[in-house]
Amino acid sequence: MVRICTTLALAALLCGAAARAHDKEEFGSLTVDQVAEHVAKGDASIFDNNPKDMWQKGHVPTAKWVDFKDVQASDLPKDKDRTLIFYCANEK
Repeated sequence: MVRICTTLALAALLCGAAARAHDKEEFGSLTVDQVAEHVAKGDASIFDNNPKDMWQKGHVPTAKWVDFKDVQASDLPKDKDRTLIFYCANEK
């Protein structure tokens, strides 16, 4: 019984450490020039989270429209190391 409890406690600690390490990824803002550089290089996947009618009126070249309320794993690139850029008209 003690061995089971110890094993469970260690597993919980390891899971917590992994979650904390993952939370340390930083997200930031980019300037228009920085986004343009990514578009020119083709080294990032760009996602427009504005309402669909706004996207249809104009968007960043190569940007894919995704509903901000319903982003699915299938919307994202298979390459987990690829840079992802999400944008919308709201700064918050």
